[in-house]
Amino acid sequence: MRKKLKVGILGATGMVGQRFISLLEKHPWFQVVTVAASPRSAGQTYEEVVNSRWKMNTLMPEDVKELTIMNVHEVEKVASTVDFVFSAVDMSKEEIRQIEEEYAKTETPVISNNSAHRWTPDVPMVVPEINPEHFEVICYQKKRLKTSKGFIVVKPNCSIQSYVPVLSAWKECEPYEVVVTTYQAISGAGKTFKDWPEMVENIIPYIGGEEEKSEQEPLRLWGEIRNGMIVKAKKPKITCQCIRVPVLNGHTAAVFVKFRKNSTKEQLIEKMINFRGLPQELKLPSAPTQFIQYIEENSRPQLQMDVNYENGMGISVGRLREDSIYDWKFIGLSHNTVRGAAGGAVLCAEMLVAKKYL
Repeated sequence: MRKKLKVGILGATGMVGQRFISLLEKHPWFQVVTVAASPRSAGQTYEEVVNSRWKMNTLMPEDVKELTIMNVHEVEKVASTVDFVFSAVDMSKEEIRQIEEEYAKTETPVISNNSAHRWTPDVPMVVPEINPEHFEVICYQKKRLKTSKGFIVVKPNCSIQSYVPVLSAWKECEPYEVVVTTYQAISGAGKTFKDWPEMVENIIPYIGGEEEKSEQEPLRLWGEIRNGMIVKAKKPKITCQCIRVPVLNGHTAAVFVKFRKNSTKEQLIEKMINFRGLPQELKLPSAPTQFIQYIEENSRPQLQMDVNYENGMGISVGRLREDSIYDWKFIGLSHNTVRGAAGGAVLCAEMLVAKKYL
């Protein structure tokens, strides 16, 4: 690209907003020029508001420190400064749906980390390696919104990234029944141990809304476009439990699968490690060279060793073995705030550039 696109971040002061800022530092295609947040932060510099609660393990980029935070509710004003926005606002679902559509109607594309529009029929929910064809519903969405350039795209729930890419790699084997338990890091709730000391040496066996997302959102990723809408797939049937565990970053999944067409362990591993998508073919800036790695050691994948695989954009899998009740079982691991949140949204934006939507 000859000229970098100007990017705004809605909800820039929260954990995912901070992750966006961290990931976009020195991005070859995008430059953060606008940060927006709640009215109480507006008018202050980003450093003034965030410095004492910067949650990344890298330093705050110098080029955002002096940016004046804008009021996220001043939609026209914010939109006038950017080519598109990433959305990580912390509001009710109804408020998010409304404000994201308001931005889109200013002819500003919105790439959202939020769940509010994941089931809006003409809003694509995309993992770029799995279902980039779903971007095709954007043209129908524009007709509904009465826009020429403005639209909304979302990425799916963070926890499903640890197992859905694997099931996608095994699509030809026809998985039809899946049991998943996810062990989810506290950063998925936007927290650190400093913010949430109650999580030290603790496990909480419930995360509100997470199990329904983990069971249903994969079916939307595997769905098809009919009459300008995405219709979710009917299989496989997935049942899930989601548990909050005392780790900072990284969602782990223990997965059991039944197949219509069985394969050997070697064939299943080969399908995983050879699984590629358009991001790899196009060599997009944030795309992992190898999307899924398989690790033979029985003690892997581990958070401390594997969560940052491919700069947090890859999936790590281990302990693939036959099961006495199901056909096969495995352990998956993904970085929840990189691949599962901001990084996944950045990769979506790169794909939208490649497909000339941006």
